[in-house]
Amino acid sequence: QVQLVESGGGLVQAGGSLRLSCAASGRTFNSYAMGWFRQAPGKEREFVAAIRWNGGYTYYADSMKGRFTISRDNAKNTVYLQMNSLRPEDTAVYYCACRPLSSWQHITMTASAAGYDYWGQGTQVTVSS
Repeated sequence: QVQLVESGGGLVQAGGSLRLSCAASGRTFNSYAMGWFRQAPGKEREFVAAIRWNGGYTYYADSMKGRFTISRDNAKNTVYLQMNSLRPEDTAVYYCACRPLSSWQHITMTASAAGYDYWGQGTQVTVSS
């Protein structure tokens, strides 16, 4: 059974940084992609970034480019989301998720939440002004 456990959320002032972690277990992820999504109160779940496990190719929502960086550590089966220059509007619950992504599938497919099979429990990020 796949398990995804997020950590690293918390309260930070605007302009600050946080690094979220997602520890994955339960299978090998070579043919998978890992994604980060977020959901603010009263809003729909929003794509943040994704990474292809095999090869490390990344994809970002336009509004996150330049501030957020997704990466992975193969040895630890862990995906990270480094968030810099945080803004109050970044306040949300951040979720880690994984989905199959074959080599012939374009990484842009990772932007849709519908394709993900497994989700973590979420970690709260609150940015104060």
